[in-house]
Amino acid sequence: MIRRLIEANYAQHREAPSDEQIQFWLLESRTPEMLVEIAARYAEAAQAAAKGRPLLVEAIAADRKALRHALANEQEAEREGDRSYWEPLKREMEQLRHDRK
Repeated sequence: MIRRLIEANYAQHREAPSDEQIQFWLLESRTPEMLVEIAARYAEAAQAAAKGRPLLVEAIAADRKALRHALANEQEAEREGDRSYWEPLKREMEQLRHDRK
């Protein structure tokens, strides 16, 4: 869902984006083709953003295969972070539910 929203925002504003939009697209896009295009059009911004999102190096190099792999790794790392965050909270809620009985 978020991927489509970012793609729609890019399609709507790609002709005259603000610096903030370019930064947003570079940091949040999950679409390899879009990232390669943005990195080519805004090379300086892509280089700067690569410090915070290393997979942009693959976008800058237009290495779509490596970029797809890096995006999959990034997505899995985010999922793992979510699991790590929510698991103790889920256990705590479960314990509270059992304690009420």
